[in-house]
Amino acid sequence: MKKHRLTHGQEKPHECPDCSKKFSDLSNMKRHRLIHTGEKPHRCPDCGKTFTQAGDMKTHRLIHTGEEPFRCPDCGRTFTQLGNMKSHRLIHTGEKPHICPECGKGFAQQGNLKKPQTDTHR
Repeated sequence: MKKHRLTHGQEKPHECPDCSKKFSDLSNMKRHRLIHTGEKPHRCPDCGKTFTQAGDMKTHRLIHTGEEPFRCPDCGRTFTQLGNMKSHRLIHTGEKPHICPECGKGFAQQGNLKKPQTDTHR
């Protein structure tokens, strides 16, 4: 319970010795440190590619299996990652949450906002 309560408060007693970023949970700090060490302990058994996070390796393996477990409820299109499916759904809702600070135009995809200014962006 004490460990769980840290996730709700501002207390972050575990500090990364490399960059001073603070964490409420020791295991999260240890996982973060892999960024600095370059260690990638999770290896894909299919192709040998290595990953810092086990979840990233699991997502990568979908390339080999062809599995696309996330289905758009509007059109049925499938995706390997939940975030990609959620981003895709903006097509159906018409929502454009990414607003250009220069011209005020909205975009469904953040990547379109970051593209260089073009005639379609004005």
